[in-house]
Amino acid sequence: MNKSIILPFLVLITLLFCNCKSSKVANDVTAEKILGNSNYQAISYGGYREKTRDIESTVSQITEDLKILAAMNIKVLRTYNVHHTETANLLKAIRELKKADSSFEMYVMLGAWIDCKNSWTANPLIRNEDSERNPIEIAEAVRLANEYPEIVKIISVGNEAMVKWAWGYFVEPNIILKWVNYLQDLKKEGKLSKEVWITSSDNFASWGGGGKEYHTEDLNKLIKAVDYISMHTYPMHDTHYNPIFWGILEDEKQLSEREKIDAAMIRARDYAVGQYISVVKYIQSLGIEKPIHIGETGWASLANELYGNEGSKATDEYKAAEYYKLMREWTNKAGISCFYFEAFDEQWKDGKNPLGSENHFGLINLQGQAKYALWEMVDKGTFKGLTRDGKSITKTYNGNKQALWMDVKTPAALIKK
Repeated sequence: MNKSIILPFLVLITLLFCNCKSSKVANDVTAEKILGNSNYQAISYGGYREKTRDIESTVSQITEDLKILAAMNIKVLRTYNVHHTETANLLKAIRELKKADSSFEMYVMLGAWIDCKNSWTANPLIRNEDSERNPIEIAEAVRLANEYPEIVKIISVGNEAMVKWAWGYFVEPNIILKWVNYLQDLKKEGKLSKEVWITSSDNFASWGGGGKEYHTEDLNKLIKAVDYISMHTYPMHDTHYNPIFWGILEDEKQLSEREKIDAAMIRARDYAVGQYISVVKYIQSLGIEKPIHIGETGWASLANELYGNEGSKATDEYKAAEYYKLMREWTNKAGISCFYFEAFDEQWKDGKNPLGSENHFGLINLQGQAKYALWEMVDKGTFKGLTRDGKSITKTYNGNKQALWMDVKTPAALIKK
C-alpha cells in the first residue's frame, strides 16, 4: 500500500479512537456515580455580583469562579433556573475549561424554576396550574442537557416549589409530578439521555418529613417517579422560629463561650440530621427505596434581623464555619451528597437590605475574601494565582482571629434537654 495513503489512514483511526475514548469517559461519569461520592464535592452556585440579576455574570467572570471552586475540590454545581443567561454562560465556561484542560472536571445539577399560575402578579394564585413560564423552563432545561451531555448530569424540577411557606409561588405536588414524568418519558423515548437523573429540590417537609398535610397521594407518586430525593434543611432559620436546639443547656453554663457555641453548633448539625432521618422514615413507610441527598443547607455569616445579634445570635463567620465543617464531615462519612449553599455571596437576594442574611450565605464574599470556613485553604496556598474580579483571594478580618471573635455572640437562651 502507498505510504501516502497509509499515514492519513492511521491518523484517522487514531482520531476516531481518541474521540470514542473521550466520549466513553464522559458517559461513564453519571449522576449515579457522582451522588454520594465524596470525591465529587457539591455546592450551590450563583455568580451574580450586583444588586439585580439584570446584570449577569460574563463567561470570563464565571471562568474565574470555576477555577476557584475547582481549587477547593468542588466538582458538582447546582443551578436554579434557565431563564437567565448565566446558566448558559456557566455551561459554556465549563466546556471551554474542559477543552483547554482534559483533566478539568465540573458537572451540573441543572435547575428548572417552577411557579404556580399567577405567581408574582396581583391576580389570585392557582396552585394546581402551571405558570406560563413553566413549559418554557422545562424545554430550555432539556435543550441545555442535550447540548451539554458531558456536563449536565441532573435536572431538578423546581426549587422549594412545594413547601407551603413559599407563599408567593408554591405549587401542589401534581405540577412537579407532571413535569418529572414528562422528563422521564423523554428519557424512554431517547429524547433525553437515560443517564440524566431527574429530581425536585425541596424542603424536608415537602418530602414527607414534616406535617401530615404534606402526606398526599401525589407526593407519594412523585417520590416513586424521581430518580432520587433532593431535600433541604436549614437549622439556622429555626434558631429563631423553632429554637428547640439553640441555646445553652443548664449543665453547659460553666463552659467557656467557645465551648458553649461549639455545643450549640453540634446540636444544629444533629437537628439537620434529624430532618434527613424524618424523610428517610417517611419514604420507608411507603415501602420505597430511593437515594436521598441534601440539595441545600447552609448558614449565613451575617444578619441584621431575626438571626442576628438582636435575635437568635446565630449568624457570624465562626458559626458558619463550624456548620460547614460539621455538615461536610457527616455527609462525606454517610455517603450523602451535600450541595452546600452557597459558594459566593450574592447581594441581589435582599437588595434593599445589604445586611440581610440572604446576602451572606457564601463561603467567599463580594470582595474576594474567603470567610473563616476557608482560611485554612488560604494558608495552604489553595487559591494562589487565582482572582475574582481582579482581586486575589484573601482572608476576611485580615486573618485576625481575635477581631473575628469580637463579632461572635453566645446564644443567650437556656434550653432544656
